[in-house]
Amino acid sequence: MTQASVPTGSAGRRASRLVPAALIALSVVPLVAGALRLSALSGGPDVMPDGARFAAVPVPVVAHILAATGYTVLGAFQFGGRRPPARHRLMGRILVPLGLVVALSGVWMTLIYPRQDGDGDLLAGFRLGFGSLMAAALVLGLAAVLRRRHARHRAWMIRAYALGLGAGSQALILGVWTAAAGGDPTGTTRALLLGAGWAVNLAVAEGLIRRRTGRRVSA
Repeated sequence: MTQASVPTGSAGRRASRLVPAALIALSVVPLVAGALRLSALSGGPDVMPDGARFAAVPVPVVAHILAATGYTVLGAFQFGGRRPPARHRLMGRILVPLGLVVALSGVWMTLIYPRQDGDGDLLAGFRLGFGSLMAAALVLGLAAVLRRRHARHRAWMIRAYALGLGAGSQALILGVWTAAAGGDPTGTTRALLLGAGWAVNLAVAEGLIRRRTGRRVSA
């Protein structure tokens, strides 16, 4: 993973606390939903919708939830300030495998589980495409750091984390839509809103990458 910003002094200390906290806050809804799903699969009350489709083959959904929890929470602490190199490398060695499990289990779930009512080919295509892109970003980021191409490594890891955080943005977008429209979206509308969660995160990631590149050039 990457250190996405390197502020110094009191601003750096504030960023080292606030940026990870903000990223984790964005993930709260999917993290809670994942915990409830795991509870249901282990025999607890099933308060989540559409849980029956996971019961026959729970391995991919359990792997996805556990890996996503570790990836989003631990990954947040790679942002917001400079980390000691040894700690940064150790976290990266944990985060890359976790991220690959998140991406590949998401693809696996899309391929094997019955679709939720109203979900169609468009949403399946989004899930397969963005999951594959996240896996590719992690592999490219790892290859870049092995070649000591640190700026490229940083860029690909920022993209991978942005995609891994997609569920958080999706929960926010769906919440705003539901509050405004007075009902849950379905069909193509739901697919486009979920796709927007990944797209918005990627756009923010690209803005951050370009800002850092411009700052380095101007310096």
